[in-house]
Amino acid sequence: MTFDRSIKIAPSILSADFANFGQEIQCVEAEGADWIHVDVMDGHFVPNITFGPPLCAAIRPHIKTVMDVHLMISPVDPYLEAFARAGADVITAHLEAGPHVHRSLQAIRGLGCKAGLALNPGTGIEDLDYLLDMVDLICVMTVNPGFGGQKFIHSQIEKVKNLRKMIGDRPIHIEIDGGITPETAPLMAAAGADVLVAGSAVFKGGSVANPTPYGDNIRAIRAAAAAV
Repeated sequence: MTFDRSIKIAPSILSADFANFGQEIQCVEAEGADWIHVDVMDGHFVPNITFGPPLCAAIRPHIKTVMDVHLMISPVDPYLEAFARAGADVITAHLEAGPHVHRSLQAIRGLGCKAGLALNPGTGIEDLDYLLDMVDLICVMTVNPGFGGQKFIHSQIEKVKNLRKMIGDRPIHIEIDGGITPETAPLMAAAGADVLVAGSAVFKGGSVANPTPYGDNIRAIRAAAAAV
């Protein structure tokens, strides 16, 4: 992964056809996806259960871009090595998931992955001062984590603007996860985000048999974000 601030669209496989993950990934990448976002939920930190390391290992051969693994789990440290072995390029842990997030970020980088830090909508950025030099990505949740298809929380726009100022010239991606559509994408791009996670907004209307809508949806989000 080389760093740049161009807009990147990261479809979330949470909205894909669970019976056809390999083909779904191949289709969205062929239709213009920049990263593939994997939402890992444990039924404890968030009220849903999704995927684990075996699923990540199974889909890794199908991903030609970037496997972006978002761990909505607590505790997180015992599972970092398993997700790294499964082929994650980026591993993102939540600031709220444990008492020693600095250690978690160190561990992620020590495993050879890019280190991400996620913030829930109710979490401020004031605790990031001593973590910025440990992260490669900050994921701002614009919905409460746990389920796809939720409505975008507009109060997070100001958070992203302030976060962008705080980051300065550091090579840190700002990722937005939740409620991204052609209507909300330009709001986040203008605020300073460069990675836009989209689930239902990418996968709606298409299928493995008819992937053209995936490309139409990705291009619509990208065009809206680029127009700011």
